[in-house]
Amino acid sequence: MAVKIRLQRKGRKQAPFYQIVVADSRSPRDGRFIENLGSYNPMTSPATIQIDRDAAFDWLMKGAQPTDTVRAILRFKGVYFRKHLMRGVAKGAMTLEDAMAKYQEWIDSKEAKTAARAEKTKAAKAEFYANLSGVAKAKPIAPVVEEVVEEVAEAAEEAVEETAPEVEAAAEETTSEDSAE
Repeated sequence: MAVKIRLQRKGRKQAPFYQIVVADSRSPRDGRFIENLGSYNPMTSPATIQIDRDAAFDWLMKGAQPTDTVRAILRFKGVYFRKHLMRGVAKGAMTLEDAMAKYQEWIDSKEAKTAARAEKTKAAKAEFYANLSGVAKAKPIAPVVEEVVEEVAEAAEEAVEETAPEVEAAAEETTSEDSAE
């Protein structure tokens, strides 16, 4: 019996998500399966992958053949890296503790990269929605405009100082005419 690790399609039309399953190669795509290993949702950004790494590794070591997409998922999640390290342990190139330490270090760095990418996507989405909210952005006043405003204010003060004696003389004339009457 040939055993495959493959995707089983779920979800509605135009919105798929997949279960990663171990199944007999003769069973239909969405039919009978041996074990459910996890899920894969390509509709999110970045794609959401939940998988039982230990169970997937056990099935790979038993000889289960993954499809191309599942192979890429397992490589992304580090199952193939673990298989590579265990081959080195079997050959005596390293100890099991060293291999598991390297594997855990790799998993931690990969999870950090994925989390950073998810945060970046989340921030970009929030920025996009902020731009759509309809709130106008405040336009900064250019330094040139501030200089022009200062020059106009100085010119107005000078004009007031120049016309001040004329205004005072005119005011005295009107008061003297009013008192003469």
